[in-house]
Amino acid sequence: MKVKNNHLKILLAAPRGFCAGVDRAIEIVKKSIEKYGAPVYVRHEIVHNKHVVDSLKKIGAIFVEEIDEIEDKTRPVIFSAHGVPKSVPEEATNLNMIFVDATCPLVSKVHREAENLNKRDIHILLIGHKNHPEVIGTMGQLPDGKIDLIETIEDAQKFQRGQNEKLAYITQTTLSVDDTRDIIDVLKERFSDIHEPKKDDICYATTNRQAAVKKIAKDCDNFFVIGSRNSSNSVRLVEVAKNNGCSDAELIHSESIFPIEKISKCKIIGISSGASAPEILVKEFIDNIKKEFTVQIEEVEIVKEDVTFKIPGKLN
Repeated sequence: MKVKNNHLKILLAAPRGFCAGVDRAIEIVKKSIEKYGAPVYVRHEIVHNKHVVDSLKKIGAIFVEEIDEIEDKTRPVIFSAHGVPKSVPEEATNLNMIFVDATCPLVSKVHREAENLNKRDIHILLIGHKNHPEVIGTMGQLPDGKIDLIETIEDAQKFQRGQNEKLAYITQTTLSVDDTRDIIDVLKERFSDIHEPKKDDICYATTNRQAAVKKIAKDCDNFFVIGSRNSSNSVRLVEVAKNNGCSDAELIHSESIFPIEKISKCKIIGISSGASAPEILVKEFIDNIKKEFTVQIEEVEIVKEDVTFKIPGKLN
């Protein structure tokens, strides 16, 4: 189907794509391979993106879900950007393994927050999604029973506080600002003395990408988010587009069929990408559109990001 003469306007959200934590994690894998040689093992996907994982496999990274899957324990292991429970570095230490922690510093901040609250004998409510690796990592910083997971408004309404129990909440960093706000409102209404984080736990990159999508969604006939199905922040961006004026919003992942039929019915589309999606995937998607349409691209930037995170000293 050739619709080359159809004029299409693309509103390109900015910022989009890689955040500082993802950049750092990928760089840690590359520098580990440079320092220690191949292979190096990575526990869990370093970031949730097939393109990134496949490119790192090509230069010598082997991905496993648990340390006991690693055949050669003399090789280094890297922990993913999502963070790990305390039991994981303990296991690596007991096996005399070299390990490098690529946990995003903003996730590490939440871990420290949880530990500090626990030391003050404050019971923690973690707003997040069950079985997401970041949530598993955060809950795994403390003994069982010290953190309760709150996934929904209903969970917040049902939670029963212990007698004389002090409460605090923390959040998964990649959630929707709007979703957490609704849950937090319920918690504050029920427990007026609940301790809040000094700064919002939702990371700057998540907030910025969601704000950029909000700004343009209402002007779009369809909205496409480039990212992976297991990427929490990418899935949230689709929800944000739908909740802010573009009911036709979808995730474009590694197995997606190019949505030519849908695009051909549009005059204006929006495009963004999750924090773990490389810009090359956005470029490829737009290049495919250009094969069929006359395209006008307008990049809508709401803020410039200049955040960087240092690589661990052992890799320098």
